Amino acid sequence: MEHQHKYDASGKQICCTLEEKINKKTEHHSDDDGHDHDHSGEEKSMFQMFLPAIISFVLLMIAIGFDNYFTQSWFTDYIRIGWYIVAYIPVGFPVVKEAFESIRKGEVFSEFLLMGIATIGAFAIGEYPEGVAVMLFYAIGEIFQTLAVQRAKANIKSLLDQRPDEVTILENNVAKTIKASTAKIGDIIQLKAGEKLGLDGELLSDTASFNTAALTGESKPDTKAKGETVLAGMINLNSVCQVKVTVAYTDSKLSKILEMVQDATAKKAPTELFIRKFAKIYTPIVVLLAILICVIPMLFVDDYIFRDWLYRALIFLVISCPCALVISIPLGYFGGIGAASKNGILFKGSNFLDVMATVQNVVMDKTGTMTEGVFKVQEVVFNADFNKDEILQMVNALESQSTHPVATAIHQFVGKIDSTIELKNVEEISGHGLKAEVKGKQLLVGNFKLMDKFSITYDIDPTSIVYTLIAVAYDKKFVGYLTIADSIKEDAQITIDKLKTLGIKTTMLSGDKNTVVQFVAQKLGITNAFGDLLPEDKVNKVKEIIAKNETVAFVGDGVNDAPVVALSNVGIAMGGLGSDATIETADVVIQDDKPSKIAIAINIGKQTKKIVWQNIGLAFTVKAIVLVLGAGGLATMWEAVFADVGVALLAILNAVRIQKMKF
Repeated sequence: MEHQHKYDASGKQICCTLEEKINKKTEHHSDDDGHDHDHSGEEKSMFQMFLPAIISFVLLMIAIGFDNYFTQSWFTDYIRIGWYIVAYIPVGFPVVKEAFESIRKGEVFSEFLLMGIATIGAFAIGEYPEGVAVMLFYAIGEIFQTLAVQRAKANIKSLLDQRPDEVTILENNVAKTIKASTAKIGDIIQLKAGEKLGLDGELLSDTASFNTAALTGESKPDTKAKGETVLAGMINLNSVCQVKVTVAYTDSKLSKILEMVQDATAKKAPTELFIRKFAKIYTPIVVLLAILICVIPMLFVDDYIFRDWLYRALIFLVISCPCALVISIPLGYFGGIGAASKNGILFKGSNFLDVMATVQNVVMDKTGTMTEGVFKVQEVVFNADFNKDEILQMVNALESQSTHPVATAIHQFVGKIDSTIELKNVEEISGHGLKAEVKGKQLLVGNFKLMDKFSITYDIDPTSIVYTLIAVAYDKKFVGYLTIADSIKEDAQITIDKLKTLGIKTTMLSGDKNTVVQFVAQKLGITNAFGDLLPEDKVNKVKEIIAKNETVAFVGDGVNDAPVVALSNVGIAMGGLGSDATIETADVVIQDDKPSKIAIAINIGKQTKKIVWQNIGLAFTVKAIVLVLGAGGLATMWEAVFADVGVALLAILNAVRIQKMKF
């Protein structure tokens, strides 16, 4: 079947490129994938990859020995040429073959053509050792590129794909081992101490401690109680426990995270896209210049020798190969995504690494981001004219209609819901609270804006109380209020301090009471803070910052704040373990809810961009110097090899460095 080229949304060809070729070497492919490249079904071993280069190297060293140190009378003319051709074939034939394949598919100016012309040209002018050596070093460089990409991808996958292949389920109280992928919703998994959980589920045992490092990067044990959600990849730390499967294998949190990170490598950063486009223009220009270097001097140089100027042109071609740029830059972004994954931070694309590197403002939600989001009722202040217990039961019944953390706090405080209370016309008023009819009378539970909306008069000043207030009105009369408090996260202060060190402005936007927001902001040292905001108010505040041409990262739950997340340059979601919708909507997911990871994500973005630009600078500088020297006849093929393969290897080593950094 004839190969059909694939193109992205902007019309850019995405198949049959150098990067695709390198990536293919790191993955398994079926024989019917529509490509003409020769891929074996299994990954080659290290020895198999290096074998052609080893054969060429041994033959080249023997030939150089015969030429210079152990002169042999028979090693002349056709025998000598034949020996060098045999030395060339193991490393040269695959490249020449790829050059013809590329031309057949319409990509004429490929690196394979450049290397083919340069090395065959070296043979044509009698520079046999240099022709073999250039191709040999090029082949070794390609192997190192393949290994580096392979390692980067393997690191990312090993960080995330932590699920065991098999699970032990209980059928009629009899333990049975099955494939994890065949387990059904409702099955009971028996998890021994030290075992990894294969699917998401609900804990049936009273308590169990888990190592959640595979999901959050946090090695501190997490103790779960009966009824709580446990996720695939968690490791049971103590006694045997039982888990009821609630999510199919392919829909587990870990599956979605793994899919997200693998997809991330397909979303290219602007720098990466620019270099690809640049290479497409740059390579043909250099080929033209090489031809001109060979031909033009004929018109101006008196003692013109074709062989010498052809040699200079061939050197020019070797140097022009864009390998160092085309491979080391994607590899830098692979490294950044891998380093982030290791720290429990998931980027949805390498483009977001670039954005994070330039963030000037971090705008954050309060509840669940900088505070624990676990509310507790502190006191109940009701008018003596009302039956306190009766009103609390009504409030508890109405709040059971909401999933807000405040509703949970009230339910924990009041206790079991009275099923005899009949609610009618229940309505949630966005940014205000809840309304319903109980016993034919109106019940309002929410903030004081809700009281104002329904013209309920009250005799207190809400701004004088620091805590979050939940106002209650019944039968169009003000009943009183409950005070609710939330605690600040232990690493919130570290987060703000780190962001200030990075020179980033901080803003807190919250729908919570302004006095509470100002209290938290003042305690943490947040520059700007605004409370009592509706969702549209948050959007307007972010628009004000963007109007100043400043980059904004918004940190929230990724669901309720969807409009702000969409508006900001990058949306960061806290609570990757809590909400599937969060993983879907955010650009960056912090898996363990720790705000300190915001600064780490920004730092990883900065370091990745720094390494990428170091590689670009290194490649351009060395290539420019050697190109000038080559055109002037001052550089040999050996300098050309360093400018191409040597720089590519240095760039690769620099790119993988990010995976070893501590953030």
